[in-house]
Amino acid sequence: MFQRVRANGPALFVPLAWVVVGAAHAEYVSFQALTIAHGVMAIILAGFVVFSWSDMRSGALRTWWIIVAIGFIVTVIGLFGLLSTPPNRGLLSISLGGWMLLPAIGFIDTGRRSGAVPITTFGAAVSSIAGMVLYFIGNGELTFTFAGLALVGVGQTIGIVDAVIRYQIW
Repeated sequence: MFQRVRANGPALFVPLAWVVVGAAHAEYVSFQALTIAHGVMAIILAGFVVFSWSDMRSGALRTWWIIVAIGFIVTVIGLFGLLSTPPNRGLLSISLGGWMLLPAIGFIDTGRRSGAVPITTFGAAVSSIAGMVLYFIGNGELTFTFAGLALVGVGQTIGIVDAVIRYQIW
């Protein structure tokens, strides 16, 4: 059971995370809930890093293990940003930007190694990077914010669902 959750969980957690980010920007998620979510996600990521090392020592899986390990640090940076008084926007931007960019690196590596359909790997990377650019150049303008988050969320969801489906091929 635990192995199935580790193998398939990202296909659920990635889109869910971006929905929560969008909902937080729309002020549907409270600051307290976002802080708790960061703490829970840091714990989940730490557990994933510890318990997945033996299964993810080579190829694209090793790249993804490194991304999750760095992602743990990026998530903790975001948690510190949320726990600061007042909230540290710089740390929050590092955390959000990190999670927009890190998976793009994994998708590119996966595409290079797996022979996957380019839209599910390179397309996912381009969508994520384009979304990050839109988000940050928009400087808080809601149209840019939500368009950027949508591009990141859709691209990463396509990429991670494809990766989960191909898990044993790598």
